[in-house]
Amino acid sequence: MPSTSIRKTEYDPETRILSVWFVASGKRYDYEAVPSETYEAFRCAFVKGRFFNEHIRDRFRHRMIAEA
Repeated sequence: MPSTSIRKTEYDPETRILSVWFVASGKRYDYEAVPSETYEAFRCAFVKGRFFNEHIRDRFRHRMIAEA
């Protein structure tokens, strides 16, 4: 998953939570109620940052997760 802005993603289909780790800040955010179709499209997108900005950011409830 090469991206200049997104380091890593994980998706839990049971809870529909998408976790995104960002390169610049190193922070992780969890996005709630993300449909599996949206995650699959995100995973397959050629430009991950653009897809994230257009289809995920500001469209789903989210929270920053404090890393242990």
